[in-house]
Amino acid sequence: MSVTPRSFHLIAPSGYCLNQDAAHLAVDRLRAQGHQVSQTEVIPRRDRRFAGTDEERLQDVNALAALATLPDIVLAVRGGYGASRLLPHLDYQGLAARLREQPVALCGHSDFTAIQLALLTHGVKSFSGPLLAGNFGAEVLSDFTLDHFWRALTSPEFTLSWQTPPQDVDVSGTVWGGNLAMITSLVGTPWLPALSDGILVIEDVNEHPYKIERMLLQLAQSGILARQKAIVTGSFTAANLSAYDNGYDFDSVWTLIRQITGLPLVTGLSFGHDRDTVTLPLGAHGNLKVEGNQASLRLSGHPTLR
Repeated sequence: MSVTPRSFHLIAPSGYCLNQDAAHLAVDRLRAQGHQVSQTEVIPRRDRRFAGTDEERLQDVNALAALATLPDIVLAVRGGYGASRLLPHLDYQGLAARLREQPVALCGHSDFTAIQLALLTHGVKSFSGPLLAGNFGAEVLSDFTLDHFWRALTSPEFTLSWQTPPQDVDVSGTVWGGNLAMITSLVGTPWLPALSDGILVIEDVNEHPYKIERMLLQLAQSGILARQKAIVTGSFTAANLSAYDNGYDFDSVWTLIRQITGLPLVTGLSFGHDRDTVTLPLGAHGNLKVEGNQASLRLSGHPTLR
């Protein structure tokens, strides 16, 4: 699709970018397409396993509240670990006020989910989507990922469609979620949105089915799932099953969660740590339907690029 040149501003609130070549390739690709890319100095920045000290990484995010001119897109370099350390010190009021004044597409996933959900508690909507190094810097770019990214950021209303096993589903609510491990880590903190009538969309990587089940049970047993209208599962990549599992797999987990919660659980969305991923506006209004083998999620009410 044809894309209007935009301004990208990089932040690195989590882990050190091990794949430096991928990150720089991503910057080169974006600039070759006519986009502006600022704050590339965060790419090589390092403090132990992190992309800089806590103070440096915190400043990446808090500085957005004071920028004279905001970029079109704020893009996280990578995930990993580190965002949780910043949550008590984010300038929530300043960021919420500035981003209400001039909406920005704040984009990333994985560890960045913690910051996205913490900001959502203050009304700041963001996009769970590609990262600089892992997606824009992939050896082979995914047209699926890029098309869905630009469509989400530029369309006031759009619909995601995918194949899923049949069930009777037609619900509406606030779309939220992201990386399941990060969502679960926020239980009991002030930074998990207390959303009712939500559509929870989840994904993860390197997590065995029993760990995913344990996290979902925590969400169920803490009362969070009881407030939702439905669950949508995305990609759960790099999980290694063994003979010990004896048929216990992700389908077993989904069946149990349906039984326990009574919620519709719709599988198969291309979302998360995979080459092909949709971009989801967190905090948007969603209408989720399943008709036959076809699922659809219509999204609206999110910020779009001016």
